[in-house]
Amino acid sequence: MILHIDVPWLLDVQEQAVPEDVSVADYSALVAAVARHKTRIPRPTTADPDPAWRAAALLHTLIRLQPLPHRNSLYACQVTAAYMHASGEGIDPPYGAMVDLVRDIQAGKATVYQAADRIRTWRV
Repeated sequence: MILHIDVPWLLDVQEQAVPEDVSVADYSALVAAVARHKTRIPRPTTADPDPAWRAAALLHTLIRLQPLPHRNSLYACQVTAAYMHASGEGIDPPYGAMVDLVRDIQAGKATVYQAADRIRTWRV
């Protein structure tokens, strides 16, 4: 199933994911995440991105662009899980795997494609 989300959807997830009142510092980062996950051809050799790639695009963009003043990693992880669930594909990462992925993205050690590969292995 192809699910395209929008900025209000991201704001709804933020409201649920971040318990304290955190105002968005950079709405353009949310717009970028929405646009990126809607890309039809993420690589020249692939025509149809799957939900794992779209979730990875959201995760990667939110971590790299940091739309919130703090709690961006928590928020990005919640968006990833919520997107996969809304797409009809739950995920169950092993203990610490999501934290490792976030750290690898922050350090520039994991691309969006590598993040998608990891998310695919977590599908239930």
